[in-house]
Amino acid sequence: MALSQSKIRSVPLRRDGTAKAGPALARRGLIVLVLGSALALCAAPGAGAFEIFGFKFFEKDEDTADIVDPVRYTATLTVLGAEDETTEDLKEELEAASTLVSDADDPVSGSLGLLSKAKGDRKRLVASLYENARYEGLVTIRIEGSDIADLAPDAKFDTSGGPVPVEITVDPGALFTLGSVDITADGTPVPADATELAPGGTAESVRVLREEGRLFERLRSEGRPFVAVTERDVVADGATKTLDYRLAVSPGEPVPFGEIFVEGAQDVDPGFIAYMAGIEQGKVFTPEDLKKARERLLKLDVFSSVTVREGQAEAADGTLPVQIEVGERKFRYYGVGATYSNTDGAGVSGYWGHRNLFGRAESLRLDASVSRIGATAVSDTVRETDEFDYRVSAVFKKPGVLGPDSVYVGSIEAVSEHPLAYDRDSIAATSGVQYELTDQQTIEARIRGEYEEITDYLGTEDFLIASVPITYTFDGRDDKLNPTKGFLAKLYAEPSYEIGEGTPFLKARGDLSAYLSLTESNRFILAGRLAYGSIFGADLQDIPNDRRFYAGGGGSVRGYGFQTIGPYYPSFPRPGGDPSFVDTPTGGLSLFEASAEVRVGVTENIQIVPFVDAGAVSDELTPDFSNLKIGAGIGARYLTSFGPIRVDVGIPLDPGPRDADFQIYAGIGQAF
Repeated sequence: MALSQSKIRSVPLRRDGTAKAGPALARRGLIVLVLGSALALCAAPGAGAFEIFGFKFFEKDEDTADIVDPVRYTATLTVLGAEDETTEDLKEELEAASTLVSDADDPVSGSLGLLSKAKGDRKRLVASLYENARYEGLVTIRIEGSDIADLAPDAKFDTSGGPVPVEITVDPGALFTLGSVDITADGTPVPADATELAPGGTAESVRVLREEGRLFERLRSEGRPFVAVTERDVVADGATKTLDYRLAVSPGEPVPFGEIFVEGAQDVDPGFIAYMAGIEQGKVFTPEDLKKARERLLKLDVFSSVTVREGQAEAADGTLPVQIEVGERKFRYYGVGATYSNTDGAGVSGYWGHRNLFGRAESLRLDASVSRIGATAVSDTVRETDEFDYRVSAVFKKPGVLGPDSVYVGSIEAVSEHPLAYDRDSIAATSGVQYELTDQQTIEARIRGEYEEITDYLGTEDFLIASVPITYTFDGRDDKLNPTKGFLAKLYAEPSYEIGEGTPFLKARGDLSAYLSLTESNRFILAGRLAYGSIFGADLQDIPNDRRFYAGGGGSVRGYGFQTIGPYYPSFPRPGGDPSFVDTPTGGLSLFEASAEVRVGVTENIQIVPFVDAGAVSDELTPDFSNLKIGAGIGARYLTSFGPIRVDVGIPLDPGPRDADFQIYAGIGQAF
């Protein structure tokens, strides 16, 4: 393998940074810049680009007592040339690149500290000029009127009269464009479409580096892990204001994956880790496979850190070893939570879990919750109840049952709930598999058995239900906690059979949420949601109440109470029936919901969110839009690393007998 090298050509420079004119230079008018290393300086944004120069810049510290011989200074930056929009934009970038300007309020350590800071700043500013295709630029920094190039390393500055004056003058020079572009791989010209570098194009150093990186990734994606630069030659021609770029690479041959090595595993089986990485031995290397392997291992939720990388050289058999390093996290965890609604009352919950029961990332989670604490009635005809809702569940997961992209899920759940439409006691068990089809697509299929006792307006009835819930999800959002673009689609189908009465039915529902940011800063985000559902195969009275459709509440149409949208039983007690079930919703066979929000960022962490929701439920197979209910309101979001903290206030525009004047919702995460 040839060593990477850059051809370096230089010309003598005067102390002020201008070139001495030699005969050849005068004839050609070339300004030759050593960009092999200068481009590398520009590869990292901001201050990090100059770590290789060995400068240690002084950190901000409000307490100057820890600084030896503190020296304060003032800094001004002037960009020469006509004052136009381009110059103003360039000045803003230079001021952002200059630590002398950004740190002007902070003292440095002695005269030596100020001089070192200024010399480092000059390199930063030159790199910023290169990033803006200004290869003839000249940066002059003067301290107390003296050019830092003329100052001795032990120069002392006068601090008796106040802050030391520092003047930065930048002559940006002309804009350069790309001249000749010559890229070869093992002596063969690389296709023109391999990069976006072409004669006449913009010549910013960051763009040249970015396209070079794209070429490397393209070659690596072809199975070539050992791409190397054999020669790089970059020349700025001052006469033509062009940048000539020549690059020679040795791509190497495609190499198949070989043996997988695992380090850092203590309680998780190393063989299981290699299996769940999903890297096929004998398959040609691609960086995408390594990235995907890391994502799979992180999803196991048993590692705090995961590194997956290819070996530095081929093995003796010509294959490429893969090295996996993991750091295990704590396996046991627990927590508590709380919710609140001004009509549905408060709720508390707790959970306990174990992430690695048997050494192969098998997990068990136990949950318990109590809700409807302090729930209130909103009508004289509505009963007030002090009955709480209870829920306990246990969920077991075992990854890798049908390959690395699969997870077995088994659960058992017991529920006692008292929503508006019915009272329900239930116990259910499920068993199924989640399978990740692609990075964005997931399908889940389960078998569910449930026994429940439901009391509603008509009395009490028992149900024994067998069903097969199937869910397909396409998640194209950029951020699951706080999306700013993309969309999320879910399709749900649950064929069911009520064994007691021999009633088959099918419940189907589709949900679509979309997000669009109107600004690069994500200060204005449009968010919308649509939902549609129907139940086929049986009449409404034959469908268990909890399987019917309802609308209203924080996750549906805000402003309306939970389950208050849709058809109702007659508003008087039936003879011999329970008088407490007056004005009781029946639920429906079809559902339509829609929501729209504008998420407006007033600060970096605070959003104000006006919203409009709408919904309709019908006892027919299609929704009755003549009974469409609309709610509107406003909310606030506080953005945190674990998701937005949300508070919404919704007002029903057409309230029913069960609806309050307004609803308050609080929780973690966006409404949708």
